[in-house]
Amino acid sequence: MDQEKNKRLEEKEKQVPAKVRYRDILVAFFRSSILSFGGGPSGIPLIETEVVKKYKWMSLEEFGDLVAIANALPGPVNTKLAGYIGWKLKGIGGLLTALIASVGPMVVAMIVLLGFMTSFQNQRWVRGMTQAVLPVVGIMMAQLTWKFLSNAKKGLGWPISLILVGISFVLIEVINIQPPILIALVLAYVLLKPSKRKSVSEGDSK
Repeated sequence: MDQEKNKRLEEKEKQVPAKVRYRDILVAFFRSSILSFGGGPSGIPLIETEVVKKYKWMSLEEFGDLVAIANALPGPVNTKLAGYIGWKLKGIGGLLTALIASVGPMVVAMIVLLGFMTSFQNQRWVRGMTQAVLPVVGIMMAQLTWKFLSNAKKGLGWPISLILVGISFVLIEVINIQPPILIALVLAYVLLKPSKRKSVSEGDSK
């Protein structure tokens, strides 16, 4: 067991490059922030593109776990993701860099655009511009959902994964259970399940 844990730790350490530059953190979260139209979940695929695909700072599985925990906690999800990833890469300096890159551009954009949108909010071309971006955001979210589902399939298999998707849909959309509560329950179940296996294995060894 100890050898397996050591191997997992070594694999996680290899995922993070030895030299991470503050400039890369700044650019990565600036791009994901400035292009995340609508904020919130729409920025998650952009952060995944930077963190997992481009810079390879973490695996898709680790990013998926991070998104789940971030959604279970209060506050803006993009800010939480940026803060944790920055801290993971470069400590306090990385945390501050990621937060500045994530929040700063949006503050400036709000100041500049709010007056502009207020002045022209009744114009048809303004409403059309905002509505035209929504399908693009939907496709981005669908791609990320498929990646997470495919990743879950590797450990659970398609039948269990699809059953969990169906149960989650009913609980959230029909029964109106808040997603953070559902995520917290799933995390609690996952944390308790290995302890039961461990106790069984210890009983067999005796």
